[in-house]
Amino acid sequence: MKLVNIGFGNLVSDERLIAVVAPDSAPIKRMIQDARERGMLIDATYGRKTKSVLIMDSDHVVLSAIGNDAIASRMGVRIETYEEETGNE
Repeated sequence: MKLVNIGFGNLVSDERLIAVVAPDSAPIKRMIQDARERGMLIDATYGRKTKSVLIMDSDHVVLSAIGNDAIASRMGVRIETYEEETGNE
């Protein structure tokens, strides 16, 4: 099991992580509100602005104050842009 730092010393298991998404869209905002109402929301932002939302396989939703790119790099994942994927630079 590998733990990933999601900011302020908070860690999540990379094996339990399904997705890391931006918090800006309406469906994600609804997902956050639904998780809050069900008691399945974990706010790891320490009062700062939410920059990424982590969806766990346990149906928990975790809020983080660090961005998707930072979380991905901490997991050792290389993020390719559209141009790199298609060769259109």
